[in-house]
Amino acid sequence: MRKNYAVIGDPIQHSMSPVMHNDLFQFYGLDAEMKKIHIKKEQFESGINKLREMNISGFNVTVPHKQAIIPFLDELDPLSKAIGAVNTVVCEDGKWIGYNTDGEGYLKGLLKQFPDVKQTRTLIIGSGGAARGIYFTLAHYGVQQIDICNRTLSKAEALKEACPYPVNTTIMETTQAEKKLGEYGLVIQTTSIGMSPNIDASPIQMSNLMDGTFVSDIIYNPSETKILMDAKAKGAIIQNGIDMFIYQGALAFEKWQRIFPDTERMRQNVLAQLGGLSC
Repeated sequence: MRKNYAVIGDPIQHSMSPVMHNDLFQFYGLDAEMKKIHIKKEQFESGINKLREMNISGFNVTVPHKQAIIPFLDELDPLSKAIGAVNTVVCEDGKWIGYNTDGEGYLKGLLKQFPDVKQTRTLIIGSGGAARGIYFTLAHYGVQQIDICNRTLSKAEALKEACPYPVNTTIMETTQAEKKLGEYGLVIQTTSIGMSPNIDASPIQMSNLMDGTFVSDIIYNPSETKILMDAKAKGAIIQNGIDMFIYQGALAFEKWQRIFPDTERMRQNVLAQLGGLSC
């Protein structure tokens, strides 16, 4: 019997998850299909009730529902409970179990290019949902020094206080972080600043960046944001958000199918959809 999967969000038309997962279902000979389901924020409860009626085997959750889904779940894994957000739900034996593969997906993609992260002084730009998942995951992994810069200090302080894992963190405004950029070996950009169509915007100036710093931006459209272009001009090693997107999807696929998929196949599929090349 065919298994049904979905990705829910508002909006949802931009999601590439069905293209990625449906290709994997076919590649591994699985009788399964993923569809986009638009659930409006103001109609979330009724939308979830309809989802329950679909005999769903699992689904991805995208903005703005990653926190709203939690009360509708039967179980949460420890990391998603700590983060307070869910992006992957496994439905089995009548239970809905929530996971967060965003932070772990980011970490897997990061380690592929930057394996020495534990001992590297790290700066996270932003304090939203993506920053929360990445910050908690890196702290859980054992990164010892993770500083956070944000325009609103109170949000960054709240993020620091919420982290249940041991980590040294200094909170600072963007202007202060700009002056101290030379102290960091890893800079992670987690905001939406620089995303298409606002491609000329950058959350921070790169003038004090040291040659050889690893600069990562979770945005993948455009493939090189302004912050990445500026960092590359200063001699940095850069990474866009494609790896995070691929690995969070691969981890979700593994939870649903108990198969860790071919991530290179996923990469080529995503790049084909984007019509461009990864950095």
